Parts: sequence; C-alpha cells; structure tokens
Amino acid sequence: MMLRPGQLGPPLISRPTIHPPCHVRVQRISTAASTNTHSTRVARSSASANVRSPFGLKALTPRPIHHFRNRFQHHQHSQLYQRPTHLGARPVSRRRHLIVTASGFSTEYEEKDDRAKIVKAVPDEVVKEATTGWQERYTIVVLCFLAFLLCNMDRVNMSIAIISMKDEFMWDTTTMGVVQSSFFWGYLLTQIIGGVFADKFGGKKVLGFGVLWWSLATALTPLAAHAGLTTLLGARACMGIGEGVAMPAMNSMLSRWVPRQERSRSLSLVYSGMYTGSITGLAFSPHFIEWWNWPSVFYIFGSLGTVWFGYWLYNAESCPAEDPKMSEAERTYITANTIERRAQNDVIPWRQIMSSRAVWAIIICHFCHNWGTFILLTWMPTYYNQVLGMNMQESGFYSVLPWITMAITANVGGWLADKLIESGVPTIKVRKGMQTVGFMGPAIFLTQLANISTPAAAVACMCCSQGLDAFSQSGLYSNHQDIGPKYSGILLGISNTAGVLAGVLGTFATGKILETGSWDDVWAIAVAFYIVGTIVWNLFATSERQSWG
Repeated sequence: MMLRPGQLGPPLISRPTIHPPCHVRVQRISTAASTNTHSTRVARSSASANVRSPFGLKALTPRPIHHFRNRFQHHQHSQLYQRPTHLGARPVSRRRHLIVTASGFSTEYEEKDDRAKIVKAVPDEVVKEATTGWQERYTIVVLCFLAFLLCNMDRVNMSIAIISMKDEFMWDTTTMGVVQSSFFWGYLLTQIIGGVFADKFGGKKVLGFGVLWWSLATALTPLAAHAGLTTLLGARACMGIGEGVAMPAMNSMLSRWVPRQERSRSLSLVYSGMYTGSITGLAFSPHFIEWWNWPSVFYIFGSLGTVWFGYWLYNAESCPAEDPKMSEAERTYITANTIERRAQNDVIPWRQIMSSRAVWAIIICHFCHNWGTFILLTWMPTYYNQVLGMNMQESGFYSVLPWITMAITANVGGWLADKLIESGVPTIKVRKGMQTVGFMGPAIFLTQLANISTPAAAVACMCCSQGLDAFSQSGLYSNHQDIGPKYSGILLGISNTAGVLAGVLGTFATGKILETGSWDDVWAIAVAFYIVGTIVWNLFATSERQSWG
C-alpha cells in the first residue's frame, strides 16, 4: 500500500503481516522521557516505487509504519516495539518515526491511536541549502540578541548612576532600593499580556513596540529625576512596561523561526545579549558619568534603541511565511521543524496550562532563579563600593567580569545541550542537568563570600557564580518551548511574572536587610532559594510536550 503525504493508513488492528526486505537498516536515534514515545530511523533502498515529492524531486514512497513492525518485533533488545494486542484492542501510545529513503526524501510519521500519518517531508537537498551560509533566521536571532543587549544596557545603567544620584538627591539605602525596584513594577505588568499578544499577533510588532517604549522612557529618566522622586519612579515603571514584553515576544518569535535542533544554542545566544548588555552598560557608564555627568548615560543608551527599531522595522517578520526575502528551501526547512503560528481566534487553554505540573515547576524555579540573579544585577556595584571599598570606576569595571563569564558559558552550555540531545541523550536529562548546574553552582560560590575579604577573591567568586548560573539558559529557559511551543510566549510570560516578582521582592528586601543586617544575610537567602529550585526542578520538570501545547 502506498501513502501520500497527509493520508491516513489503515487501522493497525487490520494490518497485513508483511515483513520488510532484509536490507532494511534500523537505527535508534532518540528516546523521550516518556516510555510511550520513541523514534526510529529506517533507511530503505530503491526497491520501492518512485513518486514525485511536493518539491518537484523524485522520492521513494515509504510504506506505512506497521509494515515494518513485525520485522522489528524480533529485536527484543531494542524494546522499541511491542507485539500487537488482541483483535479489537487499540494501542494508546503515541510514537513518531522518521523514514529516510535512499533518494533523500525524509518523511516523519506520527502514530497516534491506531493510525499512521505522514506529517512532514523535507528533501536532503533542501536541508543542505537551508543550513549552509547565512540564512534569514540568523538575522532574526542576531536582532533579538541586540534587543536584549539594549534591554540590559538600559537596565543596569541605573545601578551605576545611582551612586552619584544618591549624593545629589540625598537618598538612603531604602530609597535606593525603592528606586531600583520601581523598574520591576512595570516589568511585572506586561509579562503575560506580552506573551498573549506576541503569540496572537506576532512578535515583530510586540518586541518592536517594547524596545521603542523603553528607550524613550530611558531617555526621559534624568528629567523625571529632577522633577521629583515620584516622577522618577513612574518613569522607571514605564521603562519596565516596555522591557516586560521583550522576553515573551522573543520566545514566541524564536519558536516559529528556529528549528528544534538549533533551539538551545539560539536561545543561549539571545540571552547572552542580556549579559553582553550588562557588560557594555557597566563598562561605559562610569566613563560617561565622569565625562558628562550621570544624565548622559540615559540620553546615550536611550537613543540607541531608536536606531535598532528602524532596522527591525524593515528587516524582521513575525514568522517565516511573512518574510519575502527568505529562500523557499529555508522556509520549508523551518516549517518542517517548528510549529505553526497560533490562529487569532484560538482559545487559550488557561485551565489546562495553570493546572499543569510541568508549568508550575517552571514558575517556581523561575522565581528561585531570579531572586539571586536580580540581586546581583542591581546591587553588585554597590557591594563592591561598600564592602570592598572600590570607587565608581572600579565598581563598574569589576562588575563587568561576571557578565563576561556568563556571556561565554551561556553559549558553551547551549552548544553542549544541543550536542547531547543530537547524540541521543534524552532531552529531560539535559534540561535537568543544565539547570542543576545553574542552581547549585551559584549556591556554592555565594556561600564562600562570607569568608572572603580581598577584592580579587570576591570578584572570582562572583565570576564563578554567574558563569555557572548561565547554564540555566539551556535548562529552565529552554523548557517553555519543549512543553508547549504553541504557547511559548504565554508560558514565558507566566513564569517570568514570577521571576519579576522575585526581582521586586529581592531588590527591595536587600535594601531593608542592609539597614540592620549584613551582606552575608543577603547571600544566605539567595542560596536557600537556589537549593529549593534544584529540588523542585529535579522532581517535577519534564521535556515532554503537553497535550494542550
């Protein structure tokens, strides 16, 4: 029997007993975390009839997957297939299979309930063309990287400028904590709605709006500061509103632009833009303040966002189908390895999402992760200044080094995660291993700060802590697209809301703790959250795509 793409085969309960020819080659390529999900690659020779593929190339017609099953049942050691059930029984498992013919026509089958269906087909020639040279999806990834670079540049400049601002406006540590946490008030409001709009209307509009909005708010910060504390808090909250849509919009875009096999390293590169932005902001802000006073930082950094917005407007699209510059080969390759954009009238399964154990594992761990990360992001220069006695230029310089470490290790972790998954390591093991390093690494090195008094040793601990923290980009931050790629923007918006809440509470709590306590108390609380996150993640996280996603 011959199947056409999209055609259903006969029920498995009525299949004939047909053995494949002896020249069939079987290779196990991956096994998902669930015992009900397996993949097998079968290479067939040119014995089958030739057909015309959808791309105008000659290709072999693969047989329905059940034609091969009886042959495979004799390989007891593989445990990839089970003997058929009694007549009338219906298997409940769901398996995906990839049939690779000798002519280079790759067809992915999905076996659901009792039928086999051809899902996707991509010729090898198309794959080669779509993975050679510079592709349009790389432009999207680089632009997202630059957006995140601007995001953290505009965020961390306050951590340097506030050292001068507190003297000019006579602020105590509690007021400093309120000013720095005010950014998160707005950031908290747009996480979920940013994901909803990005998944529904496309990430191009949402991310573009976000960058333009927060850039204008950044440029207006000096005027707001001189108008009064309340006005400054409002300006910082408005900046947070713009930056709040960035992560959900980016996640929604990349779920449609980046093939599954490139996911970890692409996300790691984009998130490393945040670290590079921290590096750039912390490195240049002290010099701008020294040369032109503290308002110059906000004027210069804010203007860069408008330049990015102009380039984004004319060079980015929300999904490959809307990009006129893209080659058909790349469009076919991306479409075969990503999800379709959600319809605007699609109803979001909120009840199923919020009752999912996998989603709550992400939410809790995102909170635990961001508590420590945002404390370091906002208070590190102050720590160097107050505890280690560094001046503003030294604080800015040494604050750069941990973010350089993060930018490097994030990309190393992304490359390593993709390689492990490609080699057959189950995705869930990779995600759990990476996130465990991302939690326990910082916990170990932050505990050492209590025993350190020299600047060099403190900076080394910070570098190791932040460097290992970056492995989270291949763990927690890649898991949204694993479990629910259709709603990846919404999922990141939900979990990042919890993460932002941790930033608000942690940043404010640090200011209150330092009034009567010490930095050791600050680090002890962060370590406790890292340990809780490690336990929750390893007990409840999964990489299996959920039924609603």
